Amino acid sequence: MRSRQLRRRRRHEPLTISAGHTPDLDDAFMFYALASGSIPLNGLRFQHVVEDIQSLNQRALKAELDLTAVSAASYPALAKTYWIASVGSSVGQGYGPVVISARPMAPQDLQGRRIAVPGLHTTACLLLRLALPQVIPVELPFAQIPAEVLAGTVEAGLVIHERQLTYRDAGLLPVLDLGMWWQQQAKLPIPLGLNVVRRSLGRPLAQRITTVFRDSLLYAFAHQEQALAYALRYGRGTDPVRARQFIGMYVNEESLTLSKPCREALHRLFDRAHEAGLIPSVPRLSVIEPLKP
Repeated sequence: MRSRQLRRRRRHEPLTISAGHTPDLDDAFMFYALASGSIPLNGLRFQHVVEDIQSLNQRALKAELDLTAVSAASYPALAKTYWIASVGSSVGQGYGPVVISARPMAPQDLQGRRIAVPGLHTTACLLLRLALPQVIPVELPFAQIPAEVLAGTVEAGLVIHERQLTYRDAGLLPVLDLGMWWQQQAKLPIPLGLNVVRRSLGRPLAQRITTVFRDSLLYAFAHQEQALAYALRYGRGTDPVRARQFIGMYVNEESLTLSKPCREALHRLFDRAHEAGLIPSVPRLSVIEPLKP
């Protein structure tokens, strides 16, 4: 009798889903409603794993998380174990990661030089290696990169997240905006970050997860002040004006659907990476869509 009651209770308990995201303004904004319990979770409970993007890329390679943010550049290695969620992408529209230095330089001056990067599997690093094939990437935690450039331990650095807006405060100079470079090369936006859902969960559950995640984004758009206040907890001292600017750059209509130009951009990015010998093969894009409202 007691075992029957326990089984009945378990059937009604929420299903725990591990959800990985970065401690960054844009991810925090998107995950606000999930973390605050502001929306119905459709029988799910989300266990948040908050780590830097390189760590999440590594976790995804081991299929440790059910739903996770990853660098778009890491997807070729994940295509057999994860679907791309059609919501939650971070897309640059003529802007993106920036190569910075302590002195005026031209991009070609960096060929053969040591450049600090925020992770070898990040989209930023892949774009850098496509734009400047002869650079020597040096992996460093992204928050340390401006200081290492100023100290002269590397010739230049590749900044992501809010550092794209604040590096000038330290007296550093732009060398190359890789989002702008990509726009000139491909005439397409650049999907920098994706969210992926583990295939082994099965399509119905993956679709439920994607649907709740979409609802989280919609709630954040409808309650921007509350979502911004929550995101600022992860702002690393970023002021509200710049925080709002950064979130607006990367959480927008493109985050609600993986548009046709974004999918074309992913195909183009992976084709070029394969041609350059940076990835072994071009993956098929497998996308999971949310249920219609």
